[in-house]
Amino acid sequence: MLHWISIVLFVFVVSAFLAGILIPKILLVAFRKKLFDVPDERKIHTCAVPRLGGIAFKPVIFISIALTLGISLSLGHTEIIEVLERNAKTLAYSYCAIMMLYLVGMADDLIGVKYRAKFVIQIICSLLLIAGGLWIDNFHGLFGIYELPKWIGYPFTVLVVVFIINAINLIDGIDGLASGLSSVALLSYGYSFFLSQQYGFAIFAIATFGVLVPFFYYNVFGNAEKGRKIFMGDTGSLTIGIIICILAIKLYNSHETYIDNYDPFALAFSPLIIPCFDVVRVFIHRTKLKMNPFEPDKSHIHHKLLAIGMKQRPAMVTIVSFAIVFTFGNLFLTKYININLLLLIDVLIWTIANIWLSKQIKKKNQTVQ
Repeated sequence: MLHWISIVLFVFVVSAFLAGILIPKILLVAFRKKLFDVPDERKIHTCAVPRLGGIAFKPVIFISIALTLGISLSLGHTEIIEVLERNAKTLAYSYCAIMMLYLVGMADDLIGVKYRAKFVIQIICSLLLIAGGLWIDNFHGLFGIYELPKWIGYPFTVLVVVFIINAINLIDGIDGLASGLSSVALLSYGYSFFLSQQYGFAIFAIATFGVLVPFFYYNVFGNAEKGRKIFMGDTGSLTIGIIICILAIKLYNSHETYIDNYDPFALAFSPLIIPCFDVVRVFIHRTKLKMNPFEPDKSHIHHKLLAIGMKQRPAMVTIVSFAIVFTFGNLFLTKYININLLLLIDVLIWTIANIWLSKQIKKKNQTVQ
């Protein structure tokens, strides 16, 4: 146990250290080549900010994992090879999916990619995960449904993967929000995998969390006027999105084998409630107004908090805090409450919170008028 704790801590330190070195270099290149995210009427920032922070994510994650693997083997610890061998197929296909979305995100940040093309690539990546054995084959009693045949489970998994990837991408609207929410999920997954003795995926989750720590610092506390601020861009949000999908589905599928007393749905998807619920609400809102549901606007949860007068940082802290409450609250209550009732409670809380925010916005606008 102590050996695995030291490995997890080591991969975190290496990942955070390498990202801390690489991100300032990316900032330098971005300013020299004038690669900026330019402000417009929909965006919150007021001056040009580089959006290439996500370029650091994939290389740092995989280098830190590879270095940890190499050092462990050099010290005679071969257990890690056994861990990787058990999941070789899943990891191989997952690597391909991560690489594809990383490259698509980079292309989108540099030259732009049409959303239809991105959807196609996301579907292909979903199919790669299914080929690697990551697909939802059981609802474990959610909506009264249990085992799923492949002809339902495969397309449903594609839908879930595409949905989560875009939820992470769309929530990236204010400083620190996407990285903060992703960090909550990654820490939850890392801890769950560690407890279930799935150390390979625990290392993967914590290495990913490690790269987000220095990014969060530059994104939230960096001074844009001094050239010290950076966004993750689509490279980052798509990469983090597919990694979270891999970890969530793996944890969901491995529940019965390793983790008792927790509902697999709550364990895997509670950390994603806020980005996922927000996408559903925004989709319904845009559809009701006969707007294109895929066109960006200012109706996300963070826009609502800003509209009632909150500054960016308090809004981000509020949303991330609610994500923590949802995650641990659901995990605690799932021992005592049926998952269907728990999901209904989550939806009611989310709905009431949004109704309250809408009323506060309306009241504030009337006061201004």
